[in-house]
Amino acid sequence: MRLPVSLWLPLALGVAAVAAGQSPLQRRVVRDALEYFHGRSNVHFLFKERDVDGVIEREDPSGTFVRLHLSLAQTSCRKQSPQRRCRVLENGRRPTCLACYKFDTGDVPKVLDKYHNCGPRHQLAVKEIRQRDEAECRAVEEAGKAGDTLYLPGMFAFSRGLPA
Repeated sequence: MRLPVSLWLPLALGVAAVAAGQSPLQRRVVRDALEYFHGRSNVHFLFKERDVDGVIEREDPSGTFVRLHLSLAQTSCRKQSPQRRCRVLENGRRPTCLACYKFDTGDVPKVLDKYHNCGPRHQLAVKEIRQRDEAECRAVEEAGKAGDTLYLPGMFAFSRGLPA
């Protein structure tokens, strides 16, 4: 079954318009969230970005905090063998991801902390999950502020040994 141009063209143009209005850090968060989602073992198909909303980008002395909701659309392609022309399935799954990232203030921003939660739209609306998401995103936003001890992958914490 082929979709008429009137159905897939607005979707294709919409994704391009969404990407054009995003900051470089927002585009990076979207790309990372898609990689995270596709890296899950229960995801077998390739998903495309459908919409980005609820974008918050705040700067403070410790860095830049980015929070967004990413709506995805299932395509006809398997994730192991993505093709150039993967059409969006009309009745496919439409999960939503919440992504919260904190970047440092360097010339090439490094991720200080991050949080992802992806699932069906109705699941992310459950009160308990929403409350947990809010708490996790607040913790991400606070990363790197004065007094916080931050350990990134590859860093080692050394302590002084007691005298013998």
